[in-house]
Amino acid sequence: MKLDPVLLEILQTQMQAVTEEMAITLARTARSTYVKDAADFATALANLDGKFFCYPSNMGVSGFLDLDCGVAIRAVPDLEPGDVIITNHPYLSGGLSTHMPDLQLIKPYFHDGKIVCYGWDFIHSADIGGGVPSSISPRFTELFQEGLQIPPMKLVKAGTLNKDFETIYRANCRVPDLNMGDIRAMLAALTVGERRVADLIERHGIDTFQTAQVDTVDYACQKALAVQRRIPDGTYVFWDYMDDDYATCIPIRIRVEMTVKDGQVHLDFTGSDPQVIAAYNVPTGGLRHPWLTLKLMHLIGSYDPTVPLNFGLFENITVHVPKGTVLNPEFPAAVGVRHATAIRINDAVVGAIATALPGLIPAPSGGTVVPTVIAEQDAKTGSRSVVVIQSLVGGTGAREGGDGVDGRDSGLANLYNTPVERSEADTEVVVEAYGLRPDSGGPGCWRGGTGLEMRIFIARSGTAVLGRGLERFVFRPWGISKGGPGAVCRVILNHGLADERDLGKLDMYVAEAGDRLTILTAGGGGFGDPFTRDPDAVLRDVIAGFVSVERAELDYGVVISGNLVDHDATRALRAVGALRAAFNFGPEREAWERVFDDATLCALSARLLKLPATIRAQTRRRIIEAAVPGLDEVAKVGLPALMADPAGIRARLTELTKGLPA
Repeated sequence: MKLDPVLLEILQTQMQAVTEEMAITLARTARSTYVKDAADFATALANLDGKFFCYPSNMGVSGFLDLDCGVAIRAVPDLEPGDVIITNHPYLSGGLSTHMPDLQLIKPYFHDGKIVCYGWDFIHSADIGGGVPSSISPRFTELFQEGLQIPPMKLVKAGTLNKDFETIYRANCRVPDLNMGDIRAMLAALTVGERRVADLIERHGIDTFQTAQVDTVDYACQKALAVQRRIPDGTYVFWDYMDDDYATCIPIRIRVEMTVKDGQVHLDFTGSDPQVIAAYNVPTGGLRHPWLTLKLMHLIGSYDPTVPLNFGLFENITVHVPKGTVLNPEFPAAVGVRHATAIRINDAVVGAIATALPGLIPAPSGGTVVPTVIAEQDAKTGSRSVVVIQSLVGGTGAREGGDGVDGRDSGLANLYNTPVERSEADTEVVVEAYGLRPDSGGPGCWRGGTGLEMRIFIARSGTAVLGRGLERFVFRPWGISKGGPGAVCRVILNHGLADERDLGKLDMYVAEAGDRLTILTAGGGGFGDPFTRDPDAVLRDVIAGFVSVERAELDYGVVISGNLVDHDATRALRAVGALRAAFNFGPEREAWERVFDDATLCALSARLLKLPATIRAQTRRRIIEAAVPGLDEVAKVGLPALMADPAGIRARLTELTKGLPA
């Protein structure tokens, strides 16, 4: 460290204030609900290599701290004052934009004719074209279906907006005025950042400003290493599943092998499934990426909230992500719903850390983030609207010493609730119910947070309801240290009425006037044996409506009568006890892994990756569907019933894989 520690602390705080003022400007001047209400945006200052040396502490998306602007910057040579780069291309930006609705702007900040740093911001735009309103659907099979691809290029040249770009952009999105309003808000935020950086340089001098960029990163690196040393040395393996690859009912497995030595952490994702013909792929480029390391950032920030927010937090982490897997896909694999996969990466890393030291980290959350979108068209004017009415999440996982948070989960991004009044003002939808879902949190000595229930009444026929990223319909959010799993998700049409039916995973449902749609999200995993939970705490949960009387008895061994605990009956029930595994995954995963164990799936993945990308997914589908007849009926009969003959399935699997490369 070259600067005096006190001066560095002052500069670090002042630089963070710059990024926060940028964020305030963007939020207050944006047009779309995504930005001004849900806060799906971010701002930062980047060094000459394109890495963030300063980031806001509590505004916008928290998880993109380790993004890298370098690839996009190097793709646009001859930058001059007043230039602004734009891109949304997941592959040509080096994973800076991880799906195409995320517009990225980068502005070089000059001093005495030389670039001294870059301002960066991003927003999730309401629409970027493509096959559906809001541009995201799990059913897309390649990037070309997902909207307008923008390689790194100049949006603004020497202070003048590129009108040709604006013309093309407007012609390729459904709500051009709304989108251009957001882009102008982004430009305003970058201008504010430019002015404030100039103020800092005038106050402290250019040498001090540039030295502070290096020193604050080194300081974060040292503090992060101290936290990571809490993880015992060793190698820890864990994996988790997404319900399916959308095209089929075959699960997607995310596997991580975490090796720790004196606080240095290496994450190896070998054994994860090949890329899929759906929009669940995560374009990391095979490099260290926020979607891979987010849970380690949470660990560091939880144990040391004083650590500066910059890429130094991650300098003690390395990764290996085999090319062609769902975590490092080959172009033009679709990536629009990559956040669903990112949540499962988080859960796999949580499992590895919990294996290393139970109690160091909470159980997994409800495992889903669903921006619920309403797309409408005015019958008189023909104008379209695309509005996110709510970003639905599950509850957080319980931790040693504390229950999970009910109905909130900032594990992926600290997005805000959208006010119900805003949703109803902007659409013809009525939100009839929005609250906590009973009996959804995983039982434990410390209970998992409950999921959410939202019911909407749709007044206009032809209204499209989109829910991108719904997960945990099959594989439950698992419990830790003998805690139980959370409840699975459901989407129900006309719940409680004669024509009630489960819609399953919601992609896009075109409603009739009078339809009622109910979305139930999953709860977080429990922590600790639920039969050791304080009976009075169970009673409070029952009175509050978080747990039913029936589940209190079944899951917690607590008998409640007339809003009182029957202590004698409770002691008798709990005396019977039950054998509980350290990790409680639920019957679905246990049934699946009676055939598809770790060794089998690692070998299958390795052999599939030797095939050309164009036939990997089809080959995987052919093999697994032939090995497990009736897998497409899993939603009706359940996975345990389908896996009732593990020996027969394994024999068929062995025969079917003989033709794959060794």
